[in-house]
Amino acid sequence: MAAALPSDDGDGGGGLIAEINITPLTDVFLVLLIIFMVTSSVIVNTGKKVDLPEAQEASDTPPKAVTVTMATGGIIQVNGEDIRREDLLESLKAALAVAEDKTVILRGDKEIVYGEAVFVLDQAQLAGAGAFGLATTKIKKR
Repeated sequence: MAAALPSDDGDGGGGLIAEINITPLTDVFLVLLIIFMVTSSVIVNTGKKVDLPEAQEASDTPPKAVTVTMATGGIIQVNGEDIRREDLLESLKAALAVAEDKTVILRGDKEIVYGEAVFVLDQAQLAGAGAFGLATTKIKKR
């Protein structure tokens, strides 16, 4: 945007001053910031929060393993996807068929009954899992 200003010599003519309007630029940056904040919170909140039991030693989960998550309330997920209890075997077969590592990692809330954990491990064995793992968290030093 340019504006004509009166000159000091009194002839009524003026020079041009060029200004950049940064309001649209600021609007675009604010919209991009909001989009980034919303999408990053969605990415972080994928998967159910489970209160894993604590152990003295905790190793890293193999990145290419199939993960079964059991939360309180009977919620079961295979690789972050909600499934029904009756469909666990088929979901595990499908997940193990495409997985590079035939390991099944059980992430269960510490309130889960032992029988439910055994059910999941049994279904994983029937689906063809080669190894099993139990996810834990390392004991926090107080």
